[in-house]
Amino acid sequence: MALITRRSFLVGATVATPLALGGYALAVEPFLRLEVTPYDLPLAGWSGPPLTIAALADLHICEPYMTAAGVAEIVAATNRLGADLVVLLGDFARGITRFGAQDVPVDAWAAALAGLSAPLGVHAVLGNHDWWSGPDAVRAGLRAAGIGLLENGAVKLEAHGHRLWLAGLGDQWAFGSQRGVDDLPATLAQLRDDDPAVLLVHEPDIFPRVPPRVALTLAGHTHGGQVRIPFYGPLVVPSRYGERFAYGHIVEGGRHLIVSGGLGMTGVPIRFGVPPEIVLVTVREA
Repeated sequence: MALITRRSFLVGATVATPLALGGYALAVEPFLRLEVTPYDLPLAGWSGPPLTIAALADLHICEPYMTAAGVAEIVAATNRLGADLVVLLGDFARGITRFGAQDVPVDAWAAALAGLSAPLGVHAVLGNHDWWSGPDAVRAGLRAAGIGLLENGAVKLEAHGHRLWLAGLGDQWAFGSQRGVDDLPATLAQLRDDDPAVLLVHEPDIFPRVPPRVALTLAGHTHGGQVRIPFYGPLVVPSRYGERFAYGHIVEGGRHLIVSGGLGMTGVPIRFGVPPEIVLVTVREA
């Protein structure tokens, strides 16, 4: 039996490692890893019992990368968490235009999302890809699924001792990265009393303008970079602030933002270092 020399081992490792990592990024992380990322937030000014919020972002529904069956699995996993409130942070439309990606019929993904359930309801905002692909179809799908859509709007939620405002901002990139349909002042003007407020946005770039009146802002859009290289960080973050709002829990000036790494993919069908995630936030009195 021939012995493996040090040189042949290094050559083999040099070839095999990129292949293994590529296979993981293509086939394992995007499809076989679904994580629940918990955040526990004691917030000054929050009142009432602890509130749990399950947040889903950036589904980017398309065959074969995020099928209706895949959406149904995410719905089932979300329901098992038993959250008080479920929110969807935009980008239901596909973000992959090559690599054999095909649209999933609206009625198919709407039927899957219709399974979401929570005492305080299921509410959504639109994302940039929803606008770029045609927002009317996405609106129709959400309506068919019984999901409340907030576009520069706010709704008062009351159940099981919870009293809060849920506000949703229009998309900031609706007509490209420099022009959107967002109106933050008009949205927040609808908060008619001092009960706590949670703001849903797709892109996190609005956060520097969000006032302390909002207890928590939830965002998606960045995918956490979608590909994060160890010791280097994300390759691309679609934000004018770079990595400042790329992912996770950000606190600035006493204000709280959580940016989800999302569930689907855009551009290329690869995830690396940012597994698909359901965000589960518990908000409680400080």
